[in-house]
Amino acid sequence: MALFRLPLTLPAVLMPRARGLWLRPPTMSDYEQWSELRQTSRAYLTPWEPIWPTDDLTRAGFRRRLRRYTEDITEDRSYPFIIIRESDQRLLGAVTLANVRRGIVQSGTVGYWIGEPYAGQGYMTAALRVLLPTLFGELHLHRVEAACIPGNLASARVLEKCGFIREGVARRYLCINGSWQDHYLYGLLEDDFVG
Repeated sequence: MALFRLPLTLPAVLMPRARGLWLRPPTMSDYEQWSELRQTSRAYLTPWEPIWPTDDLTRAGFRRRLRRYTEDITEDRSYPFIIIRESDQRLLGAVTLANVRRGIVQSGTVGYWIGEPYAGQGYMTAALRVLLPTLFGELHLHRVEAACIPGNLASARVLEKCGFIREGVARRYLCINGSWQDHYLYGLLEDDFVG
């Protein structure tokens, strides 16, 4: 069980709160809300995500996910955050900083999802705006990257509202919903970020 404690001991600066949202690493106590939201949003999310493992929504699958998250945080590879609406403690979605690269690069890639009941209400834009100061400040990144399928206009709008610049197209970049998909590539530099 020690593996599940690490996310709980992160400094408060790595669990930002603002705009009525709290971003923090998931814990086992989030399983019910997380699995329910993922299940009810499955058809909505499927076109934009990799194929889900068969046990993705099971308690055992979630436990494995938490173990991997703990290892990734410990190794400074990835930082997962669930998005909690503070007014009612509802889990709305998640944002992950992945592919953290240090040294002369100092960058990482953000990926995110929002539950269908909360889509189109500005929550994801707000969540990224809450998280970005932490990524550039406490995690000392120089550059944050993101990618989205060209047909995912809502995701592109979120990134552009947060100041990301579309830098190009990566052909057949990620295997999404069982097929290799082109993606728009976005970047945001620390120098360009206005918090």
